[in-house]
Amino acid sequence: MLRYIARRVLVMLPTLFLISLASFFIIQLPPGDFLTTYAAGMGAQDAIVAREHLAALEERYGLNQPFHVQYWQWISNIVCCGDFGQSFEWRRPVSSLIWDRLTLTMLLAVVSTLFMWFVAFLIGTYTAVRQYSIGDYFWTFVGFVGLAIPNFLLALVLMYISFRYFGQSVGGLFSPEYQNAPWSIGKLWDLFQHMWIPVIVIATAGAAGTIRIMRANLLDELHRPYTTTARAKGMQEWRLIAKYPVRLALNPFISTVGWTLPTLISGEIIVSVVLDLPTTGPLLLRALRSQDMYLAGSFILMLGVLTLIGTLLSDILLAWLDPRIQYDKVGSR
Repeated sequence: MLRYIARRVLVMLPTLFLISLASFFIIQLPPGDFLTTYAAGMGAQDAIVAREHLAALEERYGLNQPFHVQYWQWISNIVCCGDFGQSFEWRRPVSSLIWDRLTLTMLLAVVSTLFMWFVAFLIGTYTAVRQYSIGDYFWTFVGFVGLAIPNFLLALVLMYISFRYFGQSVGGLFSPEYQNAPWSIGKLWDLFQHMWIPVIVIATAGAAGTIRIMRANLLDELHRPYTTTARAKGMQEWRLIAKYPVRLALNPFISTVGWTLPTLISGEIIVSVVLDLPTTGPLLLRALRSQDMYLAGSFILMLGVLTLIGTLLSDILLAWLDPRIQYDKVGSR
């Protein structure tokens, strides 16, 4: 197992290089650059931007350099110093902008993932065991509704409910009195009071799809010969289901870790804009619109890293969950 993990980590290194190259290339695909967007914005405000000023900014940020020179400066600074470059629009180091919001984003993504798995596991198991029952039809209908309703619309509905019936402040992750306050027990409790809306909204679409995966795989396992044999030996139904079919049905469930985490982080952009959340989503959207290449490229690179880490974690969990998976033997063939 340790040899397999070591091999996977070594394979991840060239993959990360290709992801970083693709990220930097994609950011520069649109015509123009940040200075083009900056000059157009100033022109819309009837402000005159001197060519000397634009030339000075171009020289300062290295935008007059060839693509390979810009990329090498960016990636070498990341590897050796952890420096992701300077944000053109914010005029601050990219690392400070990312870390300010990444903690809340990761917390929101992890809680949403756990909530999504909990709901999908319970409902998927119930609908498979009670196939074609009223409960099965009801939760199937609820799952299809969850897939059909856009997340931002659900966010607006929950915002109205929380304000109308619970008197809770709408938008953001903190009440106004805790916005700039130092961390304390009160601020932490206020954070968890505001998290339930974005957690439900972000996890709804993922849970709806995962329920179908869990239900389909468990139905397939419930009709295997080993299940019939266990019933014939007199094993209790609940113990049989929990010990064998559910455990094997979790394989595709766990394998989705690789894409679930980056999808939750990148997919909450519109929800974050609607709910005014201080997460990475709105910042990434603003960086893409202004062509802030170092900030946007760093975000895309980070999503690629999360995908690789999530895939590695899912493979490790599968090996732990299913003893039939033997990576050492597979690697030695």
